[in-house]
Amino acid sequence: MARTNVPSALSLREATQRKLRTFSELRGKPVAAGEFWDIVAITAADEKQELAYKQQLSEKLKKKELPLGVQYHVFVDPAGAKIGNGGSTFCALRHLEKLYGDKWNYFTILLIHSGGYSQRLPNASALGKIFTALPFGNPIYQMLELKLAMYIDFPSHMNPGILVTCADDIELYSIGESEFIRFDKPGFTALAHPSSLTVGTTHGVFVLEPSNCLEYSDLEYRCCHRFLHKPSIERMCQFNAVCRPGNFSQQDLSGGDTASLKFESEYVYTDSLFYMDHKSAKKLLAFYEKIGTLNCEIDAYGDFLQALGPGATVEYTRNTSNVTKEESELVDMRQRIFHLLKGTSLNVVVLNNSKFYHIGTTEEYLCHFTSASSLKSELGLQSIAFSISPAVPECFGNTSCIIQSILDSRCSVSPGSVVEYSRLGPDVSVGENCIISGSSIITTAVLPAYSFVCSLSLKMNGHLKYSTMAFGVQDNLKRNVKTLSDIKSLQFFGVCFLSCLDIWSLKITEELFSGNKTCLSLWNARIFPVCTSLNDSVTTSIKMLNAVQSKSAFSLNNYKLLSIEEMLAYKDVEDMITYREQIFLEITLNRKL
Repeated sequence: MARTNVPSALSLREATQRKLRTFSELRGKPVAAGEFWDIVAITAADEKQELAYKQQLSEKLKKKELPLGVQYHVFVDPAGAKIGNGGSTFCALRHLEKLYGDKWNYFTILLIHSGGYSQRLPNASALGKIFTALPFGNPIYQMLELKLAMYIDFPSHMNPGILVTCADDIELYSIGESEFIRFDKPGFTALAHPSSLTVGTTHGVFVLEPSNCLEYSDLEYRCCHRFLHKPSIERMCQFNAVCRPGNFSQQDLSGGDTASLKFESEYVYTDSLFYMDHKSAKKLLAFYEKIGTLNCEIDAYGDFLQALGPGATVEYTRNTSNVTKEESELVDMRQRIFHLLKGTSLNVVVLNNSKFYHIGTTEEYLCHFTSASSLKSELGLQSIAFSISPAVPECFGNTSCIIQSILDSRCSVSPGSVVEYSRLGPDVSVGENCIISGSSIITTAVLPAYSFVCSLSLKMNGHLKYSTMAFGVQDNLKRNVKTLSDIKSLQFFGVCFLSCLDIWSLKITEELFSGNKTCLSLWNARIFPVCTSLNDSVTTSIKMLNAVQSKSAFSLNNYKLLSIEEMLAYKDVEDMITYREQIFLEITLNRKL
């Protein structure tokens, strides 16, 4: 169908709002057969995360925030080595087989990978990326509801099979009013979004078979010759993945997180989610049952999709440049998957009016929630979402963003900052580009610009405790060194970590770090105090930050100290949910007055 005269940005916003309205109508109501997914499954990295996800799903169903009559599951990875989202896919298939036997042959299944620890967006670490709050909706939408809303049209136009997606990305698209995306071809089917070549280097890129269609369309069904995973621009050109300008005019490219470009530039088609029919899923399951235990990280995108299409070749299996940890059996496992899937078709649904957004880092989170980003317009994100808060100031298009929080009318939150599930008293001043999550700050406090503050409830020896992680939003929690002598290269709030330890009167010993003693990082540094009250916990951690900024001593010697890694092990999910519910009820009561 040819493009209508409706501008692409407007049609994208209208299509997105329609999906949100449709989903809103289904929240808390039983769904008819074929109207929605038969099964929604979320993956978890370990049993602690599994329990947290199940508790939150249970709360959502109890509060009628999700469609009813659907089977919601959490599937946990086996203990041991990390297995990646490809390994998690294998495990999910095994869980489905055990639960449903042959019945799942006839189901439409949504599989959401959410098994990471969100080290680049730690306010999602405790309760999960798929439960990240978004600044709109009543009750507040989280990533789970948004995923379900954006995919609302899929199940009724899908053959039995599994749609695989990740928890921290958002796909928006617009097609003709009488059109639907169909997942009805054998093999694999993936969505494709037009993107700049630069964006293509960090995503999967499709090399499409030539098309006979001469007319522009928002929706095209194409065949993929081969799939390239995070290729260089040189490789994109080498394999004819690059599309030349001239086909379309004045159409924004996707990428969302990057500056909009036009189709008069060269572009590629990048990946987001994919579907596999039931036959392909059974083939993967049989393979997994045969190998027994997986001891390496498999990527559902890089290791499954690169094996597909008539142009697929085996050489990618030896390329480990994009692998965080190279296990001895990785290349062998990749090659076995390649030979298993070789010859399977990869169908591509090209969405020429679409956007792909990633919200997996503090930078992306702050950008999309507080700046005048296109996502804000398309989703209708609010500066004050289900909160009691004074009006938020605006500066050069940036505002603060308040999500399900209670702020005293005299407190101050600078533009570019996000406050979620928190209480701020009258004498609190928050600098620019901060993230505050799950906290309560009643006493006088000044948070320096670029602060990250996130409080967790803990259950330690049967007692309720609190600890608040605090650092700079630009700090790299994943950066690690192997020896104590190398920790001078770590940075905390832009300051050498050694200097910070001196300010806090902490000695440099192996006991300073939890877990793996050859992988030392801010993630496993025991520097965060344990307190008996939430207010004391937040206040103490803010004093840590202020001491580093002012280079004045603040001793942590008298406190029990935990790393973020340990905080997650001790987390009390029930108490954190209860705290959020108390804020919710207070806001609800206030609105009725």
